[in-house]
Amino acid sequence: MPLYFRKYLVPEGEVGIWEIDEEESFFQKRLLLTREERKSIKKIKGEGRRLQWLSSRYLLHYLSGRKVRGSLYKDEFGKPHLTDSPYQISLSHSHEMAAVMAGPIHLGIDIQVFVPKIGRLAYKYMREVESESLEEATRLQHLHVYWSAKEAIYKAYGRRELDFRKNILVEPFKYNEEGCTFSGKMIKPELNLELHYELCFEKFGEYYLVYCWEV
Repeated sequence: MPLYFRKYLVPEGEVGIWEIDEEESFFQKRLLLTREERKSIKKIKGEGRRLQWLSSRYLLHYLSGRKVRGSLYKDEFGKPHLTDSPYQISLSHSHEMAAVMAGPIHLGIDIQVFVPKIGRLAYKYMREVESESLEEATRLQHLHVYWSAKEAIYKAYGRRELDFRKNILVEPFKYNEEGCTFSGKMIKPELNLELHYELCFEKFGEYYLVYCWEV
C-alpha cells in the first residue's frame, strides 16, 4: 500500500499522502461506496480524476483506523464532512498524489505538483507585500507555496465568495526547500470577520504540500 507520508499533529489531528498507483477496482472493493457516492463517481469523467476521488476517500478511511468507513457528504457550500464524526476533514489531490487532513478544529490542506506556468497566474492571488518576499532564484517554488497556502485557508474557512488577493492574506515568509511554518488570515470586512491560521509547508519531490489550522 503506497502510504507515502503520515504525520500526527499536536495537540490532535493527522495529515497523510497517498501515492496513487492502483487501479479503480482496488479502491472500489475496499470502500463499499454508498448509493450517493456511486452516483457522484459516475459523473466524474476521466480515469485519473476518478482515481484521485477514490484514493482520497480511501486514504481518509485508512488514517482513521475505523473498521466501518464513514461516508462523506458535502454541505451547501461544497465543503466535505465525515458522517458520524466530530472531526473536520480536508481533501486534495494533484496528478499522482492524494492528500488528506483531519482533526477536531477548522483546517485545510492543498497539494500541488510543480507547474512552471504558475508565474503567469500570480497576479490573480498575490498581494504586493507578498510578491516583495519572492527571490528570483526560487520565485516559482515560492509562488506554489503561496498558492497552496491560500487554497488551504479557503478550504478551512469552507465558504465561497473569497477573493484570494483581498480576503486571504499570507504573512510574507522566506522560502525554504526543507519546509517551514508561517501564518495567514482570512478577512471579510463587510462581515467584521477575521480568522487566523497557522500554516505548514513541506516539499516532496515535485509536490508542494501546505496544510493549516485555525488558531
